[in-house]
Amino acid sequence: MTPWRAYGDVGVFAEFGSVETADRWQATVAERLPDAPPRRGWSSLLILGDPDRLLADLAGSAPSDEPAPTAPHRTHLIPAVYDGADLAAVADACGLTIDDVVRRHLAPEYRVVMLGFTRGFPYLAGVDPVLQFPRRPTPRPHVPAGSLAIAGAQCGIYPSGSPGGWHLLGRVAVSVFDPARQPPALFAPGDHVRFTTDA
Repeated sequence: MTPWRAYGDVGVFAEFGSVETADRWQATVAERLPDAPPRRGWSSLLILGDPDRLLADLAGSAPSDEPAPTAPHRTHLIPAVYDGADLAAVADACGLTIDDVVRRHLAPEYRVVMLGFTRGFPYLAGVDPVLQFPRRPTPRPHVPAGSLAIAGAQCGIYPSGSPGGWHLLGRVAVSVFDPARQPPALFAPGDHVRFTTDA
């Protein structure tokens, strides 16, 4: 059974069970429909175009069982300071020391899956499974710009001050979104990100 369904009269949409499945489908769509690049959600895809034609073009398609190939990408090295309000609580919840949390958070090379929530907010995949647990039960009314945070399998950096329910591990000094810059968003989907404590 196809996962695709009409998205009104503007395209087709599919929700998948994981980032990895969406990655494989994205590669399949790129190969099958090179003129209809999908818009990416965390674990979903939206393809704009005539729904009937797209559904016909996608009929019988299936993603590869192999991991999606790594596309050419930019890698950002982002200096971070680990002094977040939730750092000790995250360590306690995970049965780790604060140093262990920092070490585990620094280790991966993250991938920008999508931007959303607020302008330029990057949703990063690659969080160590040991650090993955639900977001805060009650969001904060204000999270400072530059806050480095995790929730579930996601890592993110708040581009501007806003409400937020993620666990604050620290902060970065880079500007994630600047309307005067071209492009305004520092990150783009597909970029890779590494954090460092080296100034």
